Amino acid sequence: MAEAEAKSESVGTVVVAGAANLAIAVAKLVAGLISGSAAMLSEAAHSVADTTTEVLLYLALRRGARPADTRHPFGYGKESYVWAFLAAMFTFVVGAGFAITHGVTTIVVHEHTGDYLASYIVLALSFVIESVSLARAVRQVRRESRRWRASPRRYLRLTADTTVKAVFLEDSAALTGLLIAGAGLGLSHLTGDELYDGVASILIGVLLLAVATILARSNISLLVGRAVSERMHRQIERELAGLPAVDRVDTLMTMLLGPEEILVAAKVDFHDAATGADIEAAADEAERRLTDRYPEIGYVFLDPTRSMPGSGGGRARRTQDEGDRPADREPGPGGQA
Repeated sequence: MAEAEAKSESVGTVVVAGAANLAIAVAKLVAGLISGSAAMLSEAAHSVADTTTEVLLYLALRRGARPADTRHPFGYGKESYVWAFLAAMFTFVVGAGFAITHGVTTIVVHEHTGDYLASYIVLALSFVIESVSLARAVRQVRRESRRWRASPRRYLRLTADTTVKAVFLEDSAALTGLLIAGAGLGLSHLTGDELYDGVASILIGVLLLAVATILARSNISLLVGRAVSERMHRQIERELAGLPAVDRVDTLMTMLLGPEEILVAAKVDFHDAATGADIEAAADEAERRLTDRYPEIGYVFLDPTRSMPGSGGGRARRTQDEGDRPADREPGPGGQA
C-alpha cells in the first residue's frame, strides 16, 4: 500500500468512527435522560469524548501532513502527536471524570426512574454500530501489520500512527463499556439495587482512564523524539556499513518526525584512501539504498569522522546502552518490527 493510500485509509477510519460515535452519543444521552441510569449517562459521556477525539485525530492527520517550509524544514509531522495527545487528555478528563463521578453519585443517592427499555434498545444498537467501526479499524490494522511483516498485536504496540491506534483502542473500549453498562443495568433491573448501575459507571470510567493513559504515554514518547525499532536500526546500520567506501559506522541516530517520516543521521568512518568523490558517491548511494528499502525515510545525513581508537570495526555507538528501556526500542512508522 502506498503512503498516500495509507494516509487516506487512516482519514477514512477516523471519519467513520467519528460519525458512528456522534450518532451513538445522541442516542445514549436520550436513553440516559429517560432512564436516569448512571451507566447509560456515562456511556453517553464516553461517546461524546470519543466523538471529540475523532475530531482532534482528524486535525492531527490534516495538520501533520502539511509539507515542509522554511520555518519548519522537517515538516509538521510531530504536530499530529500534539493533537492526538490532546485527544487522549480529553478522554481522560471528560469521559473518565464524568463516568467515575456520576457512578459514585448514583451509589450514594440510589435514584433511578426504573425505565430500562430505552437503555436496552440503545445499548444493542450502539453495539452493532460500534462493531462496524471497529471492524474497519481491525481491517486496517491487519493490512498494515502484513505490510510491515508483524503481528497485529505487535503493530498496535509499536506503530507511530497514533490515529489508527487511538481508533482501535477507543472502539474496543466502547464495546467493552457497552457490555459493562448492559451488565450493570441488568443487575440493577433484576435486584432493584442501583449499586450495580453505579459500579458499572465507575468501571467504564476506569476503562477510559486506561485507554487515555496508554495513548498519552505513546504520544509523549513520539513528541520527545522516539527512535525507530531496534530491528530497523540494525538494518539501517547494515546498509550503511555495506557501502564500498565505508570502513565502519561509528554512531547512528534516528528520529520519527511523523507517522510516515524518519530522519537518519550517522557518523561514518570512510576508508583512508577514499577521495572526496568517493564520499559523495557513498552518501548518494546510502540515501538511495535506505529510501528504496524504507520509503518513510525522508532525510539521511552522513558525517565523515575519524576512526576511534580501539574501535575494531564494532557496531555503531548508541546514545544509550543497548539495554535501553523498552519504550526506547519501539519502532517508527507502520509499526516496523
